[in-house]
Amino acid sequence: MTPPTASTWSRRGNTPLLRVRARSQRRISIAALACYKHGERSRLIYRPIVHPDHRAGGRRSSAWNDYRDLLISAHQQLGRPLVLIWDNLNVHRDRRLRAFIDAQDWITVHYLPPYAPQLNPVEGIWSLLRRRCQANTAFTDPAHLMLTLRQGLRQIQYRPALVDGCLAGTGLRKGSP
Repeated sequence: MTPPTASTWSRRGNTPLLRVRARSQRRISIAALACYKHGERSRLIYRPIVHPDHRAGGRRSSAWNDYRDLLISAHQQLGRPLVLIWDNLNVHRDRRLRAFIDAQDWITVHYLPPYAPQLNPVEGIWSLLRRRCQANTAFTDPAHLMLTLRQGLRQIQYRPALVDGCLAGTGLRKGSP
């Protein structure tokens, strides 16, 4: 949350002064699924997680059980089996998450090739989020950041054409039923 040093558009000689609070050690992770089915509107299902101070021994990112809970929630919301196309994030390949997925008959997992972020539609969601709600914003505290992220994700979630555009940006398309 500490802003970078950058030039401004102010008049020469009038340097704007901004107060920057001390660095926050809190981390915010967001796990998201972009859901596509031929003939139906696209869906975005997400779970933001605020991690306490990671220097006290806490995690810096989402754990395998956070992804497990996201998958269970997506299955309940969609009411259908899930076919996941995941990147090679280490948590996606965690043995405990793998054991959970193998125990379920409603989840099928396929992995993207290594180092292929251009094939992941969720990367487009993050790009939209950074360009829309995080652009030109100085967050006052972690609660302000979390509120802004939730509002931005909700705006994307209610516009299925944006989620479809993220799939189109990968060069992939929805399959037939």
